[in-house]
Amino acid sequence: MKKTIIFFAVIAIAFSSCTTTKPVLKTVAYKGMYSEKPLSILIMPPINQTTAVDAKEYFHSTLNVPLANAGYYVIPPFLSMEILKKESAYDAELFLKSSLAKFGEIFGADMVLFTIINKWDKSYGNVSVGVEYVVKSTKTNEILYDRKGTINYNTSFSGSGGGLVGALVNVAATAINTAATKYVDVARVCNGYTLNDLPNGKYAPEDPKESEEFAGENNFNVNLNSKYGY
Repeated sequence: MKKTIIFFAVIAIAFSSCTTTKPVLKTVAYKGMYSEKPLSILIMPPINQTTAVDAKEYFHSTLNVPLANAGYYVIPPFLSMEILKKESAYDAELFLKSSLAKFGEIFGADMVLFTIINKWDKSYGNVSVGVEYVVKSTKTNEILYDRKGTINYNTSFSGSGGGLVGALVNVAATAINTAATKYVDVARVCNGYTLNDLPNGKYAPEDPKESEEFAGENNFNVNLNSKYGY
C-alpha cells in the first residue's frame, strides 16, 4: 500500500513540475496602475543586501531612464536623494512597509519605487544578480507593480582563434572581462529588462494594443549580455 501511495505521489509531483504558468494580461497583473493612472514616480535609494557596496549607487543612477522611457515623470534622482538624506530617509527599508503619504505630499509623487538587491555574485564568465522591484502607490499604499528574479549577465569572450592557443586566449579574455565588468553596466541591464514590463505612462506614445499584451513573469531567471538593448 505504501509503495502505491509513493508511486502516485511521485507521478503527481512530476505532472505539477511540467505545468507552466498561464500568461496574464498586463491589465490584470498591474490593474492598480491602470485604475490609478499615476503620472510621477519617486526612486528610493536601493536596498542593498549584498557585500557589493557600489551596487546601491549604480542601481540608483540607472533607474531613471527605463522609467522615463515608460512614460512617467521621474522626480530628479540626485535632488530627491539629497532631500532624503537630509530628512534621514536614506534607508529605504524603513519605509517599505510604512505609509508613503508623506512622500506624495513632499515630492508630489504618485508612486514610489523600491529596489532590493538580494544577490551579486561574480564568477568566471558571469555576474549573477538577484533583484526585486516594488512600486507602491502614495495614495493607497498598495503594490502596483512587483517583479523579482535572477539576471545572469554573460561576460564570456569568444575569439576567432582555434586550437589550444585560441582556447587559452578566450579563457584569459573572459577572466579579464569578468573582472573589469562595471557595476553600472550590469545595473543598467537589470533595470532595463525588469522595468520594460511596466505599463505605459501618460507621457509614452499611445499604444492601443497594450491592453492585449501579456505581463512578463513575476519571478524570472534570464541570461543576458552586454549587447542587451538597455
